[in-house]
Amino acid sequence: MRRDFFGLPPWALCAAIFGVTLAAYFPALSAGYVWNDVDYVTRPDLRSLHGLWRIWSEPGATEQYYPLLHSAFWVEHHLWGDAALGYHLGNILLHATSACLLAFALRRLAVRGAWLAGFIFALHPVCVESVAWISEQKNTLSTVLFLAAGLIYLHYDQSRHRGHYRVATIIFVLALFSKSLTATLPPALLVIFWWQRGRLEWRRDVVPLLPWFVLGAAVGMFTGWFEHNIIIGASGVEFQLSLLERGLVAGRAIWFYLGKTLWPTELTFIYPRWTVSATEAWQYLFPLGVVALLGVLWWLRRRWRGPVAALLFFTGTLFPVMGFFNLYAFMFSYVADHWQYLSMIGLIVPVAVGFTYLPARLPAWAQRESGKFGLALALVGTLGVMTWQQSRMYRDAETLYRVTLERNPLSWMSHHNLAILLTKKPGGQAEAIARYRTVLQLNPISWKARINLAKLLIEKGQSAEAIRLLEQALQLDPDNTQAHFILGLEFLKLPGRMADARTHFHTVVRLTPRDSQAQNNYAFTLASVPGRLPEAIAHYEAALRVQPDYAQAHNNLGAALMKMPGRQAEAVAHYETAVRLKPDMADARFNLAIALLKVPGRLDDAIRNFEALLQLQPNDAEAHNRLGEALVLAGRSTAARAHFETALRLKPGYRAARDNLARLNRPDEKTRK
Repeated sequence: MRRDFFGLPPWALCAAIFGVTLAAYFPALSAGYVWNDVDYVTRPDLRSLHGLWRIWSEPGATEQYYPLLHSAFWVEHHLWGDAALGYHLGNILLHATSACLLAFALRRLAVRGAWLAGFIFALHPVCVESVAWISEQKNTLSTVLFLAAGLIYLHYDQSRHRGHYRVATIIFVLALFSKSLTATLPPALLVIFWWQRGRLEWRRDVVPLLPWFVLGAAVGMFTGWFEHNIIIGASGVEFQLSLLERGLVAGRAIWFYLGKTLWPTELTFIYPRWTVSATEAWQYLFPLGVVALLGVLWWLRRRWRGPVAALLFFTGTLFPVMGFFNLYAFMFSYVADHWQYLSMIGLIVPVAVGFTYLPARLPAWAQRESGKFGLALALVGTLGVMTWQQSRMYRDAETLYRVTLERNPLSWMSHHNLAILLTKKPGGQAEAIARYRTVLQLNPISWKARINLAKLLIEKGQSAEAIRLLEQALQLDPDNTQAHFILGLEFLKLPGRMADARTHFHTVVRLTPRDSQAQNNYAFTLASVPGRLPEAIAHYEAALRVQPDYAQAHNNLGAALMKMPGRQAEAVAHYETAVRLKPDMADARFNLAIALLKVPGRLDDAIRNFEALLQLQPNDAEAHNRLGEALVLAGRSTAARAHFETALRLKPGYRAARDNLARLNRPDEKTRK
């Protein structure tokens, strides 16, 4: 068995990588879901075999069209359900697997420090965001496939065995189906071959990879189109950068990622979003610096091709996220740790190689095997401690956002998401309101913050400010159905604003006709307009076609039908359905009882519903009075008297109850109906 890295066999080194990775990421094992994790863990409607088919056949069924990734989530859900522990453990094991594959690939290339590079990658704190964040399983899974495809292709490059090529191609396709950034593998392989040989040959090096280039380009273009037009929609003022400005972003991003890889401190979930301006001369220093660095390394290539190859690998695999293509997260920041997860390999490898040469220039103790081991242990140990500390940040969503704000107080997204969490937390509403106000200071065009703040203000009775915020949200996003709907509800509460409520509900119905609540509320506003009752009935029926068990719509439809000649029986049926669906719905009970009084032979049913209503609302004076009237019709005067008296006790000025009691005391007069 071949031995490496201080006499240890590969299996032992792999076991060590898995062990130290689990130890470093131990805090993440107790973490929960953060930010958009719930969008990636398989939804209930996709958990069947048919759902698995939809994952592959229906673009738009999942957050991103990465069918292999979502198939992995599908399998994981069938293994451990919604338990976050399973997903975190899976991410950690995938990450450790990538570290081992990296070491094997470097050994195949006869690169010094192969296993040290594997350990550095396994324990580098920049990787924490990809490993501790469940959604980023697309990084850990795709990198395993990227490295596996690359390793097998290296076998093919040496053997020219078609079986190796076919297997490598299949794995490459699977990598693309887990994350399109893996399309950078074929150019990365060409960089490796140039580094090995000093030049590239068309037939030997380029031609076999041409199909991979085509596949990668096709998947990359589809992903860009899909995310822009179907799911995420990376468009708007935040993404309107000129080509020159994008070049400025790219140059700065390269130096940012290089710095975080070589000196991984002050890592955070959301970094400050840069202000990009083509009129500020200092911003050109970043891309010019990249060109200068590449020029120097290219000049040195005759002596050392490794450094320029490493930089080409680093920038090449980073290219899709540098800023030339719009990414949804650009509205928050132009850089993120998880975007450099794969590319940082290009920097880790020369560091590991350089470390193997370092002891020759150190004191005698460092040149011994024990000294080398001590230095390596110090390096990976330091990285492991930093990773352990960084992974604690992900233990829950509130911790994640609070730590992010400690490091980046201007992160309006973190303020916003923390406010959402605080809204659900007892006693957290006051801080949530303050957070939303901070968001509007940092990001004045945030219509989401306006809507969420408005909802909290409504709960506190501050309707006027809430309405103003919602109207501002509609100026920013005119077709926002949530803002229209909430405004409709608020205008329903205000005297003389029924027409405004009707306008907003009509907009929601026009934009989302399958919104049953909007259909019901729009119908309610129509029912108050003379001559539009049939139209209101049609919208109530539309609401019930979408949601047949919508009790309030049944009740409202019953009320509308009661006003239509010859449709009282239908009204009673809808009232009865509402009561069956929601037995504690007081107004439906009342309406049903009143309607039953008008149906021959249903007097006893009416009395039973009044009695059921009073069990729900024993202090309802009108219900007592109405029940008394029904009891009089049933010849139960004594019981009726008690209810009339109770109604008067609850509501001393209640004229109808007083008159009914007076009539009961004059047997020659009938109680009013």
